Amino acid sequence: MKLWTILNRAIVGWQMIVRGEPGWRSQFDLTAAGLTAALSIYALLAFLAVAVAAMSIGMLGAFGVLAAMVVLAVPVIALVLSLLITRNFLGNQAPQLPVLVPGVYALTGFLLLEGLLAMIGGPIVMLAWIGTGYLLFRLTRHALDWSRGIAAGFAVLTVLLLVAMRLALYMVSTASL
Repeated sequence: MKLWTILNRAIVGWQMIVRGEPGWRSQFDLTAAGLTAALSIYALLAFLAVAVAAMSIGMLGAFGVLAAMVVLAVPVIALVLSLLITRNFLGNQAPQLPVLVPGVYALTGFLLLEGLLAMIGGPIVMLAWIGTGYLLFRLTRHALDWSRGIAAGFAVLTVLLLVAMRLALYMVSTASL
């Protein structure tokens, strides 16, 4: 039951962020425990995505599941890296949890939306990237009071890292030695 409460509050919080409403922070648990909960929900959804994808070929072995989970963790890694890069570039020591906790929930939605759009196929998957970039832009504008340019740069950097890291993993995994 608590899982549904956490997810419902995250959805309400994101609606408030997108609308620019104050008080969105109260919808998220902006602590280490809240980040752990968000990451646990993300990991659960990623594991379910691996299980659903493997239904047509049979369940993967332990290494296959681990490799798929690493690939599905790339969006979170991209978020953390781009936040660290942007903060270091700005010389800003703003708190990270107000971006990371809602950001992980946004990436959970991204993972779900990207998977659904991938079933349709082709370049339509880019809609998930654009939507995620927009959400991250809105988040940093409200959570860190960054200017439009800095927030847009952060959002673009995150999406570019997400795409580039996946492409790099694909290239490494298919390289013949």
